[in-house]
Amino acid sequence: MAQQRRMGGQPLFILSEDSERTQGRDAQSSNIMAGKAVSESVRTTLGPRGMDKMLVDSSGNVVITNDGATILNEMDIEHPAAQMIVEVAQSQEDEVGDGTTTAAVIAGNLLAEAEALIEQDVHATTIVEGYHEAARIALEAIEDQVLPADVDDAVLTQVATSSMTGKGTGGLTPETLAETVVEAIRHVETDEGVDRDRVEIHTQVGASSSATELVPGIVLDEEPAHDDMPTTVENADIAILDVELGVRTGEIDAEYSIDSIDQLTAAIDAEEGELRQYAQQVIDSGVDVLFTTDDVDDRVASLLATEGILTFENISNTKARKVASATGARRVGALDDLSSDDFGHADRVRTETYGDDDLAFVEGGAAAEAVTVFVRGGTDHVADELERTITDALDVVATALDSGEVVPGAGATEIAIADAVRSAAAGIEGRKQLAVTAFADALDIVPRTLAGNSGQDPIDSLVDLRAAHESDGRAGLVTDGESVTIGDPVEHGVVDPADVKREAVESATEAATMIVRIDDVIAAE
Repeated sequence: MAQQRRMGGQPLFILSEDSERTQGRDAQSSNIMAGKAVSESVRTTLGPRGMDKMLVDSSGNVVITNDGATILNEMDIEHPAAQMIVEVAQSQEDEVGDGTTTAAVIAGNLLAEAEALIEQDVHATTIVEGYHEAARIALEAIEDQVLPADVDDAVLTQVATSSMTGKGTGGLTPETLAETVVEAIRHVETDEGVDRDRVEIHTQVGASSSATELVPGIVLDEEPAHDDMPTTVENADIAILDVELGVRTGEIDAEYSIDSIDQLTAAIDAEEGELRQYAQQVIDSGVDVLFTTDDVDDRVASLLATEGILTFENISNTKARKVASATGARRVGALDDLSSDDFGHADRVRTETYGDDDLAFVEGGAAAEAVTVFVRGGTDHVADELERTITDALDVVATALDSGEVVPGAGATEIAIADAVRSAAAGIEGRKQLAVTAFADALDIVPRTLAGNSGQDPIDSLVDLRAAHESDGRAGLVTDGESVTIGDPVEHGVVDPADVKREAVESATEAATMIVRIDDVIAAE
């Protein structure tokens, strides 16, 4: 709708005729509705009994997952306010690796509570101020929930198990995978903290998920440069070359005239001599395994194979950096400069064939500083979802180990901080008290959703959880076999990193308050 103002009796057009503008209560209602819709779309995936979503794009590609960040990223969301909820999940994923659905669900319910307050003529600014005050109280309450126990391997295993329960594990129990996850993170723990970048995941379809294992090193999609090269090299010295091991060619087009057989023979002999020189230089260096970022002539590869030197050609710069980082090798830009001082080391380098794929495993020795979770799955969908599950578990275990703080899971922490916010609201004056109370009510969405997704009555479960929290001090929805009951999550080994809860509260509050403050939406081509 074209916007206009009158000046001197004449209309003054401010926006183009193709522009659309929504103002006031309509704008707030539209934005809140969009945010709530996105939040609601992932709500049924929350918790150990959450359901999966199947996402199909225009090309027919299918993604089956219950990971909140993945679902929201795969959805084709156009509404700008709805995009803010997507950003909440993405921020949660980037910062702590898990709790994406929790953050999105809390943000959606904060918007729902704000909508009710706006209908009661509570000003948006008052709601925003109340929400920020409530978030501060909630963060202090999270501190009170931090468990006093040391974060040892047993606690880290519980963190990993809690993260993976209810997600796609390909038929494996979360406890089985949790041990692999904790071992991987412990491998890359340093005095400065956890070097999460040194843990990689490599997915390979073609076997059951029970074949998933931890490789003390790196895995590359590479095959030997020659079929006769060894498939396994023990105690390997490793070199990385940024050199083409082939016949030198000029940078300009040139033609050579050959008038006799002797000249042709001499040219061939010169070429062969050049290639043999390259191969001999590599052989004389004493290297056992060679990685090159350029081509290796077949004749050079054959000579290296005869000497038992395992060679990989045309590896990418990214892979070359991984090999260098994992083995301690230095990249060499000229063959004449290659010496044993540039070598890296690994206990073993081996190649394996999986169907049509060839993989190279660089294991042990200096390579043990990096580890790879080698994920197997019977189908692409199973392997992909297992990869997402393990990625989240690795992130939360690293977060818990770095911070050294864990809190009860199963909705117990949300019940506790909602109670703390609700109690503090009584001491806040004015209409801001309504917003603080609404914030506490919004946090109840987590235990209510956990109950609903478990087949329990959400209202009854919430009432029982509050009563148990008042009497026992800690209560959540825990599963005992097939049934879901109210109990102490810590006794059942259900714990989460405290940073996951903090990030969920902070990011959800920021997104909700930003959306609530918008009272004018202008869309122009």
